[in-house]
Amino acid sequence: MSQAHRVPVALTIAGSDSGGGAGIQADLKTFAALGVHGTSAITCLTAQNPGCVLDLQAARPHMVRQQIEAVFAELPPAAVKTGLLHSAEVIRVVAAFFRAPRRPPLIVDPVMVATSGAPLLRPGAIRILEEELLPLATLITPNLHEAQILTGRRLTSASDLRRAARELHRRFGCAALVKGGHLKGLKEAVDLFFDGKTELLLSAPFVAGVKTHGTGCTYSAAITAWLARGRELTAAVEQAKDYVTQAIAQSQRAGRHSVLHHLWMLRQGGLKAVNGRAIF
Repeated sequence: MSQAHRVPVALTIAGSDSGGGAGIQADLKTFAALGVHGTSAITCLTAQNPGCVLDLQAARPHMVRQQIEAVFAELPPAAVKTGLLHSAEVIRVVAAFFRAPRRPPLIVDPVMVATSGAPLLRPGAIRILEEELLPLATLITPNLHEAQILTGRRLTSASDLRRAARELHRRFGCAALVKGGHLKGLKEAVDLFFDGKTELLLSAPFVAGVKTHGTGCTYSAAITAWLARGRELTAAVEQAKDYVTQAIAQSQRAGRHSVLHHLWMLRQGGLKAVNGRAIF
């Protein structure tokens, strides 16, 4: 195969969403939309739809490890993300794998609670996440609720997000993107990024009438895809914000629910331009 036909590989380590809006399904759609070959290691099965999580069945930690090793053996990813890990045992398996040298950038989306409000991370797993996995991350992407759990503080303003991003960077040594889409009283969805040197305030208008099931997964997957394509972290975060904003703004209807439009760029000439910028 010629070099011109090669595509970068990205890996998602996350749970399966039977409704197709979040988790592994959202990640793989995002990877494909951004020109990346998506691979996966499934941590658990969920029986869910945009309204609720009916049940959850975890994969054995050994099976999670085997999936990761199978991907790395033949399809070495240029970037990796984690989503729902569910248990302390699975978190330990993932952390042990990424402690090895020469691992690719790791984006950790610390999924703790579903959009519907259902808890997704077992009690006791948060401490293991903080102690073993977050210090290995290139970037962590907590939403408002997750950032409040990790910092132990209520966050009610953009200034609070800024302090939280700096605190998370200080504690875990990685870049932090604190997502403020659930902040009340703002006209825009505001996110704060900090990597120890660069601080970004990323904002986009709220889209009325669109539920945001799967946006966190899509956002972190887009960052992972751009890293796999060779972008620097700050550029990857900025372009991922553009991508998820348009996926929300151009959302579609499936059944009785709004769903993100992962392939919105096909309407605008594909990967050749996003918001007027060349991105190949």
